[in-house]
Amino acid sequence: MFTWRRQFSTAATLLKTAAMAPSQPTTSFQVFRDVPPLRTLRRQILESNRTVGLVPTMGALHEGHLSLIRQAASENTDVVVSIFVNPTQFGVNEDLSSYPRTWDSDVAKLEQLNAELTAHNTHGRITAVLAPTAQVMYPTLPPSSEIDGDGSFVTITPISRKLEGASRPVFFRGVATVCMKLFNIVGAERAYFGQKDVQQTVVIKRMVKDFHVDTEIKIGPTVREADGLAMSSRNVYLGKRRREVGLVLYRALRAAAEQYHAHGKLQRSQILEAAERVTKEVIAEQRGLAPAERALFEVDYISLADPDTLDELEVVDPSKGAILSGAIKMAPLEESRAGEDCGLGEGKVPVRLIDNLIFAPRV
Repeated sequence: MFTWRRQFSTAATLLKTAAMAPSQPTTSFQVFRDVPPLRTLRRQILESNRTVGLVPTMGALHEGHLSLIRQAASENTDVVVSIFVNPTQFGVNEDLSSYPRTWDSDVAKLEQLNAELTAHNTHGRITAVLAPTAQVMYPTLPPSSEIDGDGSFVTITPISRKLEGASRPVFFRGVATVCMKLFNIVGAERAYFGQKDVQQTVVIKRMVKDFHVDTEIKIGPTVREADGLAMSSRNVYLGKRRREVGLVLYRALRAAAEQYHAHGKLQRSQILEAAERVTKEVIAEQRGLAPAERALFEVDYISLADPDTLDELEVVDPSKGAILSGAIKMAPLEESRAGEDCGLGEGKVPVRLIDNLIFAPRV
């Protein structure tokens, strides 16, 4: 049986490396493992009439994260980056242990970015990294990932039950809870999130509004690889074959968006039909290949939703716009070839890819 004790022990063990990592005395920022010392720094910043921008992350930093930090540094004197693999975002059947943990390279990237900010004479700098243990973040009860598990949680319904929430029922409960904790710990004037996780941005904005949290939510654009793949920490598991096929989601969304932007289509069926054609063609193509050549996937959803409520739309109101989003599940490789780039985990780790395109309101 999956108990709190077992889950807390697992989470604590998995986060032990990050928790025990040295404070990197040669870095240009301080590393905090607990709350009180960070709050002392926060008071000093406040008394100096400086401002804090918070960039929450789960580590495995990539250019998408760094772009948010640059944005935060341009709008605040001090940037706090949190690195915490939040166990309550993972369901009981999801593998928390497979999430990439790259503490040393993350610290190196942040140090390099601070040097870049200094060279460009940017307004702010990375002042602190908050890298707590699970016990610090969940001090009373071990964190539960069971749907009806006990604990102190923040739930934002009904939007957290839709889209990603339908497939991952505890995910946004975990996101909202850990973000509320981070907002309370850091007391930042502004917090920065990427547009790629569009439903997350809607959930967090709703939480901040409903609970009167005095932190402004800033959204940075989706950062993509040269081929269009949205950057994600999980992309390291794809490898060459699954990466090429995984582009089907971006291609499908672009085909649907073209119906709206270029052809003026407003009906749901007319817009999403284009995306369905793309995914069906690629699925059929992959199924026709030998196991050692193909990369199978399934479409979880393609959504055309209201930008505020995430309710599915039958007709787009151009004055309000819409969110076009989707998710696919890349299956593990059935067979690999000698010398093939299969990615981290040798192609055996399933990878969930999400993406979205925003239909901005038309004036």
